[in-house]
Amino acid sequence: MSKVETVSRPPAAASPSPQYLQWLRRERRDRLTVRISQLALLAVFLVLWELAPRYNLINPLFTSYPSTIWPTFVELLKTTPQQASILVHTWATVFATVVGFTAAIVLGTAIAAALWWWANLYRVLDPYLVVLNAMPKTAFVPIFYIWLGATLSIYGMSLAISLFITVLMIYSGFQGIDPNKIKLAQTFGATKWQVLTKVVLPGSVPTLIAALKVNAGLSLVGVIVGEFQSATLGLGYLIQYGSQIFKMNIVMTAITILAIVSSLMYLAIYWLEVVVMRRR
Repeated sequence: MSKVETVSRPPAAASPSPQYLQWLRRERRDRLTVRISQLALLAVFLVLWELAPRYNLINPLFTSYPSTIWPTFVELLKTTPQQASILVHTWATVFATVVGFTAAIVLGTAIAAALWWWANLYRVLDPYLVVLNAMPKTAFVPIFYIWLGATLSIYGMSLAISLFITVLMIYSGFQGIDPNKIKLAQTFGATKWQVLTKVVLPGSVPTLIAALKVNAGLSLVGVIVGEFQSATLGLGYLIQYGSQIFKMNIVMTAITILAIVSSLMYLAIYWLEVVVMRRR
């Protein structure tokens, strides 16, 4: 008697429900609405900025016009014996920002890990960290200039503005780790170093991403403040130079480039967040 072999087939994938499809359409519509609203808000701002000085609602000497930004940028691309290209100024600011940003994240994470490792050290340093974070960092500009010189003081300001908030944020993330996870790792014989590297640091990834977002802006602010003091290169120098000679088109062009740099930094961190959180 022959046996009839039956071939098992995987069950067919269930088709999405109408409610789910409706939810997807609503989500896409909401995202599109947000993007259109953002572009519309920017367009309204630029139109008002352009029209208000032209109709003498505000003094154009103080605001310039959006339509002059691109011609000013093209003009500043030219290199003269007295003036470097705007690309050189932009690179000087971006490089100092990246250096200060990286140093703040690395040092901030290391200090936060040390505070987590030695609880008594945190108890000793906690009031000093809070006070240093609350102090107006612009007060350090002349001190850093005397101590570090014209160039290194820019990096010092970038680090000073972003370091202490980084330490406090990351340490708070370390403290927010579920203690049951730490006890479970210790039950299986994990050392303190293994708890830090296998439990605490991976569990603090959202806090680290948040610290990156905060530092991106703070590091750039520190560089610009440092460049205001005595720099001869950088977008902060261009802003200071343009305001001194009452050429607001130079000031607004430099500020526009700063906005673009800030946006690119945010998009890079957002992309990193998407990649990291997807792998988690």
